[in-house]
Amino acid sequence: MRVLGLDPSLKATGFGLVEQVAQEVAVIDYGVIKTSPRQSLQDKINHIRLAVEELISRHCPDEVAIENPFYARNIRTALTLGQVRGAVLVAVASQKIPLFEYSPREIKKAVTGYGQADKRQVQIMIKNLLNLQNSTLTHDASDALATAYCHLNTRLFRLKIEEARASHPVKDRNTQ
Repeated sequence: MRVLGLDPSLKATGFGLVEQVAQEVAVIDYGVIKTSPRQSLQDKINHIRLAVEELISRHCPDEVAIENPFYARNIRTALTLGQVRGAVLVAVASQKIPLFEYSPREIKKAVTGYGQADKRQVQIMIKNLLNLQNSTLTHDASDALATAYCHLNTRLFRLKIEEARASHPVKDRNTQ
């Protein structure tokens, strides 16, 4: 299972691609899609969309996980982030890849066990969990890897619940 994690931002959209085989999770690629301050807003958004499409074409992920921020510091930031998210969502939808969204709290809890962890704590834990201790990892890239890692854990949890339900079906009280 290959998962592309994305942490959308106008200046630096983080990406992280992980692959899980059995119980092992390996990092395939990670980094940041940067835009130039000299680019117009629409050129920045288009650059991010094209870069995400290229990542998907190159790595063929099975699923994509994206951070879904629940607040922004001001309305202008919220609108801009919404436009970037829209570009990312269009890039993923155009490739017909399943998309999953997670709140920052869900991601932090999946990686650190604490939903209020700061960026540094997430970065340290993701380096340890994915065996990247000797790597240079920006906060944007570590957030994207954390999003992908969160999705793998959530997906595994959902599969175990489905297996348990299939092996122990619940009887309907109305038919007894």
